Amino acid sequence: MRKDETGINFLPPSVAMWTPPAPAPCFGKQHSMGGPMTAMKTVCAAVIAAPLLASAAAADAQRYTIDPSHFSMVFNADHIGYGPTWGMFLRGGGSFMFDEATNTLSDLTVDIETASVFSNDERRDGHLRAEDFLHSEAFPVAKFVMTEAKALTDTTGTITGDLTLRGETHPVTLDVTLNKIGPYPWGDNYVVGVTATTTITRSRWGMTYAVENGLVGDDVPMTFVVEAIREQSDS
Repeated sequence: MRKDETGINFLPPSVAMWTPPAPAPCFGKQHSMGGPMTAMKTVCAAVIAAPLLASAAAADAQRYTIDPSHFSMVFNADHIGYGPTWGMFLRGGGSFMFDEATNTLSDLTVDIETASVFSNDERRDGHLRAEDFLHSEAFPVAKFVMTEAKALTDTTGTITGDLTLRGETHPVTLDVTLNKIGPYPWGDNYVVGVTATTTITRSRWGMTYAVENGLVGDDVPMTFVVEAIREQSDS
């Protein structure tokens, strides 16, 4: 099972690495020992139909939208060596395409409202929104766009994408766990739950405040936990 550049396939490596044997040639001279012509036509038809079947399978991917009431994005940064100070973003959203039959993820985008930062201290939150850090007035949205993914196990993998923050874009790789997928206990929703973690170096995005003197850590661990709802078909 091949993975394209924008999809993640959680199939086990033993399955993902399997390559079918080469089919008999569809064109060329028919030898007397090669079997009936009808058999050859059947093989050729199967080979020609394979790409069409693959296209049909790709069409089974469905869009999921992140549930804003079950969106959590927390982070921390070292404070003068005494310990980490924790914070979170209260508002964010996004969507992606997911094919449950092949466990393939694609077209993932996530937007975070930078002014929604919260660290349980109004004065510090105001500083985080200011130009020293997020510069929320000039750059109200941080955006992540997936570019590549790799499978590690049936339910884990990595996702690489471009993170745009403060007007600068740099690649980020997240470790991802598929927690659960299935019908929600109430209503008609079909839900997937995912946890993702990464660490960014904030100075790469121009946030150099208190890095040189070591008062505030440059490396910022982040954890995302989201639930996303599958869009319902009109049919």
